[in-house]
Amino acid sequence: MKFGLIPVNIGVTSAEDAVGLAQLAENSGFESVWTFEHVMVPLEYQSKYPYNESGRMGADPEANFIDPLITLAAIATCTKTLRLGTGVNILSQVNPLYMAKQAASLDLISNGRFMLGVGIGWLKEEFEALGVPFEKRGARFDDYVTAMRKIWSGDTVEHQSEFVSWSGFKSYPIPKQNPMPVVIGGIKGKIHERIARHGNGWYAPTNDLNELNDHLGKIREKCDEIDRDFSEIEITCMWPGSGGREGVESLAEIGVHRLVVPLMGLGADPVAGINRLAEEVIA
Repeated sequence: MKFGLIPVNIGVTSAEDAVGLAQLAENSGFESVWTFEHVMVPLEYQSKYPYNESGRMGADPEANFIDPLITLAAIATCTKTLRLGTGVNILSQVNPLYMAKQAASLDLISNGRFMLGVGIGWLKEEFEALGVPFEKRGARFDDYVTAMRKIWSGDTVEHQSEFVSWSGFKSYPIPKQNPMPVVIGGIKGKIHERIARHGNGWYAPTNDLNELNDHLGKIREKCDEIDRDFSEIEITCMWPGSGGREGVESLAEIGVHRLVVPLMGLGADPVAGINRLAEEVIA
């Protein structure tokens, strides 16, 4: 089982904060660090956050949301083996040419340690602030992933769709990794088909054993429909926070490859929490 830490980009006030946390994680046996993304947080919003009963995200408008890719670029230069993941960036609301360029660049400067975690988004008010339609965001997401993979191939790009019109260019550098890992986040809508068709990994915002098992069965079914090898898909979920070694083994038995530990779940002193987890579980 691999262990990650999330988020390393919220609430930090300097590069030293994020880098120091990442270096501690690397030295403590963590395999990866991850970020969250919102470019803005509305004071009031009608959109419902889909991953808790309150429907509200857990960050105040004044919280420091350092840009994920900038944070991970800083960490990349000060670590050696730690993998770097976005958990997740909202692909449907950005320009995919910029995203492809930034992902390839980060993978290059990290020597092949980047994992591009992406989702379709839920916060309509954020899309509106960015001037991007909230409608058709799922179809836009699927098309963007297909289009970005053409950029990462290094070949001449030809891609014409409802959302993108690209022809006759190349964009370098290309990623060090081939394929560039695209980790798709979420548990709603067409997530199972989307992972089967486009994902190198699944980022599951849950740790419920039965729920995960149900979703994994549905992803397998979608893989079978398109003759995709399910074993190619790396499964990441949230740290259960209890159960110790047995809880970890239960998740491993159903096919989970990585547990991502929320910093807020490590207590008032996250450094002590990281050290304790390293000694009691990771070791």
